[in-house]
Amino acid sequence: MNTTWDILRLELMDAMGETALMVCIAMAASLVFGLLIGLVLYLTSSRLFFPNRVLNAIMGIIVNIIRSVPFVILLVLLIPITKVIAGSSIGPVAASVPLAFASIAFFARLVEAAFSEVDKGVLEAAIATGAKLSLILRKVLFVEAMPGLIRATTVTVISLIGYSAMAGLVGGGGVGDLAIQYGYYRYETGVMFATVILLIVIVQGAQFIGDWFARLFTRR
Repeated sequence: MNTTWDILRLELMDAMGETALMVCIAMAASLVFGLLIGLVLYLTSSRLFFPNRVLNAIMGIIVNIIRSVPFVILLVLLIPITKVIAGSSIGPVAASVPLAFASIAFFARLVEAAFSEVDKGVLEAAIATGAKLSLILRKVLFVEAMPGLIRATTVTVISLIGYSAMAGLVGGGGVGDLAIQYGYYRYETGVMFATVILLIVIVQGAQFIGDWFARLFTRR
């Protein structure tokens, strides 16, 4: 019978790799689509740019619907879409599909909030100079919102780590699956504690790095 150490030695590295793969794929999708959706939500709600209540309301409703569905249910609900995109409904790549949907909606709202915190006076001054929209976005909006965007990214990464643990319930693999299969079903308490401690360390490390970058980009 394998001991806790044997199980961790044989399974832990693979589980960590699967978790990293799920988080990286979902976070990459969030940084592209979540950032874009969050930017559109902000621009269509701001009187300084392109106020459009209809478009803002439609996109907001879609984002809120996705956010309102518990992730475990979303995993099952998106199985047909997952099979089309990933070619399978099990494994870390397949689990990345519902993870991406959830994280995109989550990140989009955080991005919108980060942009909304930018001082309106700074934006108005940039617009008054006659600068092009692309220049205002790159040199003013994103620069001023960068600390908030970094914090949003940090929160999303940490949330994805937690979501990826739930993905183990449907064969997604990862550290969460290791904890469930051995720590819960096989009563290997040591494995359960080891995976919990590992997740705590990873989350604390991600938070520390995110806070450090946010402080680095914060203008004093």
